[in-house]
Amino acid sequence: MTSSPSIDTAPSFSPDGRQIVFESDRSGSQQIYTMPVAGDAPKRISFGNGRYATPVWSPRGDLIAFTKQGNGRFSIGVMRTDGSEERLLSASFLDEGPTWSPNGRVIMFARETQGPKGAPSLYSVDITGRNLSPLNLGSPASDPSWGPVQP
Repeated sequence: MTSSPSIDTAPSFSPDGRQIVFESDRSGSQQIYTMPVAGDAPKRISFGNGRYATPVWSPRGDLIAFTKQGNGRFSIGVMRTDGSEERLLSASFLDEGPTWSPNGRVIMFARETQGPKGAPSLYSVDITGRNLSPLNLGSPASDPSWGPVQP
């Protein structure tokens, strides 16, 4: 789909399958791009300070979740599909790998704390950023992924 000497990775399809969002270093640092699946030039949508990674299209098609690194911290954030209205929902030593709930209202991600007992754990946050909470799994966990909606 892409042909450039840059690193293009972490693709995620829009719910209708017509577009793809991905991260690329083609501008000199990790940023987020979208493009039609049928082909066309990628369009950069992230322009804030820092590096952007692991973009994931929401099931509702209105938002893209991402990991942002800047100022010595990692954050989970969301933005509109055109890159507008960026807002950060979490920030810590290492927050990464967002995944959407099937209803598109909650994001789960991995968080690792600093220090000798810094084992990764899973957290969830709603898209307002007001309800951040750990998942009590009883053991370290990373790389979350929601399952399909069950009937």
